[in-house]
Amino acid sequence: MSENNVFIEGIIYLIENFDTFLGLLQEHLILVLVSELAAIAVAVPFGIIAVRYEWLRTYIRSAGNVAQTVPTLAVIALAFPIFGLGFNSAIIALFVYAILPILTNTIAGLEQVDESTIEAAKGMGMTRNEILRKIQIPLAIPVIFAGIRTSVVITVGTAYLAVFIGGGGLGVWVISGIDLFNTPQILAGAIPGALLAISLDTVFGLIERQLGSDVIQDQSLATG
Repeated sequence: MSENNVFIEGIIYLIENFDTFLGLLQEHLILVLVSELAAIAVAVPFGIIAVRYEWLRTYIRSAGNVAQTVPTLAVIALAFPIFGLGFNSAIIALFVYAILPILTNTIAGLEQVDESTIEAAKGMGMTRNEILRKIQIPLAIPVIFAGIRTSVVITVGTAYLAVFIGGGGLGVWVISGIDLFNTPQILAGAIPGALLAISLDTVFGLIERQLGSDVIQDQSLATG
């Protein structure tokens, strides 16, 4: 069987089971959306706090370096004995893996704000909180958004592993296809996820570039 025929059979399988596909896709999108929103809600405020404390930044960077060596499946597996099977366990596991890129980029974005800009704001009588709210955070938004973009793309892929703890998603077809040696079913589950990741990365990339352009324009107006 040629590669083209297998690919076509995968498309045919998807079309023939389209209602099931929509259900799995919906589960996959919910897994990504909920875990990402939770990660953003925790990582951004925590990153803002961490910028003020050197010891906390150092700890986060060390923890981040260690976390990058932990396989995704290990994080998923750890969620099972602690939280059991089901959607909530999958969300927690994905949240843990999604939070790091956003957290590190939040810290990096705030740290990269030029010291002269901060000193100028102090000279204008701004308080520490005003500088953070009106200067640092707006200038850091493109970098923070880049972390969100990375996290979303990673989570689209890792959400496939949620099936191992009863989280559902497109991974159901992939794992079932592997068990049954059903290549069309594997492709029907894998290809939409790849297209989803590419599409989201492209859209987020366009938004990121626009945010970067807006920041450059604002800086030019401020210095002009």
